[in-house]
Parts: sequence; C-alpha cells; structure tokens
Amino acid sequence: MLIVVRALYVTAVLAVSVSTALAYDHLATAQPVPTPEMPRPGYLQSVTDPAFGTPFTRVTDPGGQVLPTASCSPDYCTHRYATSQAWNADQSLLLIVNGCQEACSLFLDGRNFAPVFQRIVPNECEWHPTDAALMICADRNEIYTWAPRTDTKNVVYAPNGYRGFQFGPYKGNPSKDGKRLVVRATNAEGTMVAFAYDIHARMKYPDIDLTKLTGTNSYCSISPSGEYIFCFQEMPDETNESYIFTVRGAQIQHWTGNHRPGHGDMTIDPDGSDVYVGISKADPDKYHVIKRRLRDGKVTDLAPYGEGQHASIRSINRPGWVFLTYTGTYAEITEHPDWAPFYQEVVALRIDGSGEIRRIVQTRAAKHDYWSEAHASPSPDGSQVIWSSNWGQAGDPVADYVAELRWP
Repeated sequence: MLIVVRALYVTAVLAVSVSTALAYDHLATAQPVPTPEMPRPGYLQSVTDPAFGTPFTRVTDPGGQVLPTASCSPDYCTHRYATSQAWNADQSLLLIVNGCQEACSLFLDGRNFAPVFQRIVPNECEWHPTDAALMICADRNEIYTWAPRTDTKNVVYAPNGYRGFQFGPYKGNPSKDGKRLVVRATNAEGTMVAFAYDIHARMKYPDIDLTKLTGTNSYCSISPSGEYIFCFQEMPDETNESYIFTVRGAQIQHWTGNHRPGHGDMTIDPDGSDVYVGISKADPDKYHVIKRRLRDGKVTDLAPYGEGQHASIRSINRPGWVFLTYTGTYAEITEHPDWAPFYQEVVALRIDGSGEIRRIVQTRAAKHDYWSEAHASPSPDGSQVIWSSNWGQAGDPVADYVAELRWP
C-alpha cells in the first residue's frame, strides 16, 4: 500500500513539474505542492527541482575558501537583497556581498558561477542597467561610476556642502536607462535630504527635506522612468508610510497605509506608468500582493492573502512580471484554502491582474533570521533567479542557489 501511495505522489509531483516547467499556470487553479525530500546540493552542483522540474545550481559555499584571498562566512554567503540587481547588464557577472569576509565583494561568472575576482567595496554600488562594465556608486560626497573588472573609478559629481551620500540606502536603484538616481545626504545645515541626479546631463535636482516628512526615512529611490522619487518612512509604532515626489521635488502622493505596499519593487506598466508592486500590510488588502501607480495611488489587487515575503522586478528587460518569494509551511497553507497556495516558493506573477503565474522553484528556506530569508531576485532578462536557503534547517548555513528558466 505504501508503494502505491508513494507512486501516486510521485506521479502527481511529476505532473505539476511538466505543467509548470514548460507552461504558465493560474492563481485560480493553483494548489499547494508538497516538498519532496532532496539532499542539499554540493557547491557548484547542478540539480533539478523535483516539484517543478526547474534546473538549479548551488553557487556559494559558506565557510569555504572560494579564492586564494576570499572566503565566505560559515553562517551565510549570499547576494545583497531581492530588489538589488545581482547580475550585471549582460549577465556575465554575478555579485555576492553578504558574508564575503574582509569587507570584500565577490564576483562570480554569471553563467557557470565560478568565482572570478574579489574587490574591496566600502560603500554601496548598484549595477548600471545598460553598461555591463559599470556600477553606479555613492560615498562621502561623491557619485561615481566604477568598473569592477579593472577597479577603476570615475567621479561624476562631488559637490561641497554635502556629506554622507547614500544610494538609497540599500534599496536604491537607478532609472531603467541608468541616467538618474536618488541620493540621500546631509546638507551644510546638518539636515537630511534626498535629491535626484542625472548622470548623463550632469544635472542635480532640488533637495527634498526628509525631516519634514512624518516618521524617519528608511530609503529613497528613483522610479524606473526617472520621473519620480519614492521615499519610504518608518513610523514610531513600527508601521511604514510612503511619499512620492516628482523628480523636481514636488510632492504628489502620501500613502499612509502600512506597507501599502512594501517589501517590493518598481517597474513600468505597459501604459508607461511607474508602479510599485509589493505586499500590503494594511486593509482592505492586507497581506495581498498589490500594484500601486505612483502618479495617483491607484491600487490593483494581484494575488490573494498569503505568505508573500518579498517582491522583485529586477527582470528589467522582461517587463510585466514580478518575482515573488513566499515563506510559510505546507501545513499552514493547506489549513487555509482561501490563501495564496504557495509556501517556501518562488513564483513569477504577471502584473496585469490576470492571475497568470509561473511556479519556479521551492526555496526550502526555513524561518530563522534575516539572513535565512530567500530574497529571490531575477536576472535582467528573467532567465535566471537567485535565492538564499538554509535547506530547511533553521540555523544551518545559508547558501545561494540559481534557477534557470525557459520562457514559452
């Protein structure tokens, strides 16, 4: 009897694998999928996800000496964050920063994931979205471009009267064309401000006084079109609110709902509108995945109540999709049939409201701490997704894995 039950289970899993690996699915018909047992892959070992048929590779080795002068922390060795671009523009390099010891950043081959070189980067840099050789950086009172392979720096803007330049911090991205970014800084009067800067035109836009906003600033970022500034504020009661400004500093929106949305990313809709896609933590769509238009705040509900943790649209050259990281457990999800049927899974969701999805891979990321969160982030063309996992064992080392996608 046990053999028959196991055979039926394997058949069901294989059926899901075929349908999801080669075609799209839909939220309305998706069901929770159990997690088959699978040994943790070895470093640089390529395997196939038994639930969804997706090939993937373990790309980091916590505690390992990956280069003669570079080693990884025994606790974790991972990419920066869900909304930080992990690959460069042509996907020839993949950046690993968390857990890389000696304050270094580790650069892997973007296709076979072998370590290539390390660099000391004492400040925050993000990949240039169109120039594969460059990163865009902010530090002290400078905006500059940096070529990691040659370790060469080109200062773009270094004004007097400002200090403590930060790219975001941590959650900032340049505009889709790489021309504009937002910098957070302290001005000559000691006031925290944010301003947009156009690298191409060598033009600074007006300061936004962040001290006049409710709460404390968490970060500011430019929208993909380069026309809006999005600022995220932390409230004393541990909720969050958002402000949207034009690039010239005029406030056009103030979203008071907690994380409505948050833990997300920005993209451009087919109609040309800048939108933020993320997880709401406020009524009437609490714990739904929503899309919100920057210019007027219009909300579109994309996915029902669920365990969505992070949303990433770093697939900047494959518009129309958001890559969602879900947490939770199989038991929890099956007890709530009205929830989104995903747990410890990376799912690509079309953002047009149609409910079309692609189920990519099971993360096997057991809840433990910040570093054990999966933080799935796609490559610019959406053909690869990187995520972090302790392989289902809370407190175990956290490594990075890369799944490969075929788009029908």
